[in-house]
Amino acid sequence: MKVIGILLILVGIVGVLFGMMMFGDIGVACIVGAIAALLSGIGFMMVSGKLKKITR
Repeated sequence: MKVIGILLILVGIVGVLFGMMMFGDIGVACIVGAIAALLSGIGFMMVSGKLKKITR
């Protein structure tokens, strides 16, 4: 789960950077998708830490 979280965070960061370079509605859609990936990645990282505590 940690690997998926890290990959989603990286995709989100790259998506925000690309979204800032785009114009109009496409840029906004790219940034919205990137923010969703960032939040999902952060969620995966949080769940991964909590599952590690539970399984101990």
